[in-house]
Amino acid sequence: MKALLVVVLSLLPALAGDQASAPAVVKAACGPDNVKFKVSSSGQRPAAQPEPGKALVYVVEEFDRPRNEIGKPTIRVGLDGSWVGANRGTSYLFFSVEPGEHHLCADWQSLPPWLHVPASLANLTAESARTYYFRARVMENAGYFTLDLEPVNSDQGQMLVTTSPLSGYRPKK
Repeated sequence: MKALLVVVLSLLPALAGDQASAPAVVKAACGPDNVKFKVSSSGQRPAAQPEPGKALVYVVEEFDRPRNEIGKPTIRVGLDGSWVGANRGTSYLFFSVEPGEHHLCADWQSLPPWLHVPASLANLTAESARTYYFRARVMENAGYFTLDLEPVNSDQGQMLVTTSPLSGYRPKK
């Protein structure tokens, strides 16, 4: 029994999904693991325009809730190693970026690591005055969750934004 306890305790850091041991590409895109967000949704849908000299990025979380699921996942969105916000359930957020190459991340905030695949990554070469859309799709398969961050075309992106509530988020203290 003691041997089993020692084995379990030695595995806890790996099961916790500690980003200190994450590959460099994850660290370059995601933010610190200890940052958590409180998220709510709003029916508000502002008509955002890129700031002068910048690009605009939308990230829409798409969660088709399984019949047996009672909660909604919170997905943090990272850019170049810092969190920019979070979505919960089916919702969206947006933010401005400087032109150039960027690394995006969508990561679970609180789902136990043994129930899901870790962060999903995407890259973006932003151009001034352009708008980019990404979908963070949460899917369940036999009790195991996957998260896929993928770019979508502007028509699909606009449809996802107009049919989803805006995410309101703030860091937890």
